[in-house]
Amino acid sequence: MASTPNIVDVTESDFADAVLTSSGSKPVLVDFWATWCRPCTMMAPVLDELAGAESDKLTVAKVDVEANQELAAEYQITAIPALLLFSEGKVVKRITGAKSKSALRAELGDVLGS
Repeated sequence: MASTPNIVDVTESDFADAVLTSSGSKPVLVDFWATWCRPCTMMAPVLDELAGAESDKLTVAKVDVEANQELAAEYQITAIPALLLFSEGKVVKRITGAKSKSALRAELGDVLGS
């Protein structure tokens, strides 16, 4: 799954800078995914649209669990897609499984203000 201009690809080497100590006060929604995961593929356009439409309120990042297994283990990712919302370097919300655009927006309502 190719990266889009709206979504940041993150690896173990740059996770701390991109997510934990990201500049600004925007929360970061991290999508833990894999190329072989069909629900992950289904979520990609939803996340891309969300990232573009809400770029002023939220940063969206992707972590390939196959290439970043230690990171997936550290955050106890046992099922994908798994979305972790980070605020000020801490996980404040976990969303597991594919979600429709409206369901995802509802889950993130406190961040998006909707």
